[in-house]
Amino acid sequence: MSEIMSHAIEALNARLPEGFDGTAKFEITGEGSIMIDENGAHEGDGDADITMIASADTFRGILEGDVNPTMAFMSGKLKIEGNMGMAMKLGAALS
Repeated sequence: MSEIMSHAIEALNARLPEGFDGTAKFEITGEGSIMIDENGAHEGDGDADITMIASADTFRGILEGDVNPTMAFMSGKLKIEGNMGMAMKLGAALS
């Protein structure tokens, strides 16, 4: 597992200590995928209620609080596939 993936999983688990009600997948371009569910964040690639796709830089910025997830989506830096209501819930948890 790359350093970027390890850092992202650690940061997501810190922000979502009780996991997430549903399933979400983050596809980090050129790195891999992270799944988030009721058990927390872990490396994996499966079906999810929502999939968010971003570069490593954008994803890092979201996790560090430098990039607003809504603004990243509006500017095209973050692509979202699936349940938009769940995307808003996850975005609020990450803000």
